Amino acid sequence: MNALKKLTGGLYFGEGPRWHDGKLWFSDFYSHKVMTLNENNLLETVCEVPNQPSGLGWLPNGDLLIVSMLDRKILRFSNGQISVHADLSEYVTHKCNDMVVSKDGTAYVGNFGMEDAGENLNSTHLMIVKSDGSVLKGPDKILFPNGTVITEDGKKLIVAETLGAKLTSFDIDENGELTNRKLWARTSPVFSLLIIRFLSALGFDLSKVDFSKYSKNLHVPDGICLDEKDGIWIASPTTNAVVRIEKGGNITDTIKTPKGAFACMLGGKERKTLYVILSNSSDPEEAQLSPEGEIHSIEVDIPGTGKP
Repeated sequence: MNALKKLTGGLYFGEGPRWHDGKLWFSDFYSHKVMTLNENNLLETVCEVPNQPSGLGWLPNGDLLIVSMLDRKILRFSNGQISVHADLSEYVTHKCNDMVVSKDGTAYVGNFGMEDAGENLNSTHLMIVKSDGSVLKGPDKILFPNGTVITEDGKKLIVAETLGAKLTSFDIDENGELTNRKLWARTSPVFSLLIIRFLSALGFDLSKVDFSKYSKNLHVPDGICLDEKDGIWIASPTTNAVVRIEKGGNITDTIKTPKGAFACMLGGKERKTLYVILSNSSDPEEAQLSPEGEIHSIEVDIPGTGKP
């Protein structure tokens, strides 16, 4: 495996990386921009989202869907214009976040389940938005649903439960609804959940806690992506690493990062380039002070697959 290399910097807080049309697409929370990075490492702004962009995906006709976090909407970017695709504000009370969009245009959207670190930790729902913009409540009791993937055959969805320190799978039925919940893998030992929840309840920014001092395996999954051998790469900001994990919890690869790793995506011509988005902190006040976020990449052996 080659070394991790820096491609670009100057971001406030990058999230939601996607490989699409030969470019890496992503959101920068606090510049309020959806951006692309091409293979020559040139940045370009696609559009601006005043209420903070996050997860990205595409409808079958090529229109871009964007999570607008603060007003809890899914926006649609088409022919240079932004419109509201779905309004989730009557269904969720806290910030919307990451999203995956299936081949048929069904979007699965996570939300924080709490306002800020320090608030009581609550589980929440995944939301399901059909291609026509209609909204359904998906499965509940998910602890901070974050990065999400759909297998290539479109039959399974796997979501990172950041504050549950685990990956959870669902079957996708013919109507796009989620059934048959199963534990896919724990990313940290069970005892670590007590530590994570305790520190969260005290108001700690978990991205600034060096969990590796306590155990090298205290990984908290943020963004995730899937490869062709059914491994999942997780970005773990608590351990400054991207980690490849298999169903059941076996960790096959660990790549250390110079800052907190918050999101990852397999892309490039053969989808063997692992892109990693880094930041010093996920705390909004700190992240907005200066653009110190970065995008790095490393070549891996197994290509990406599925959605996003």
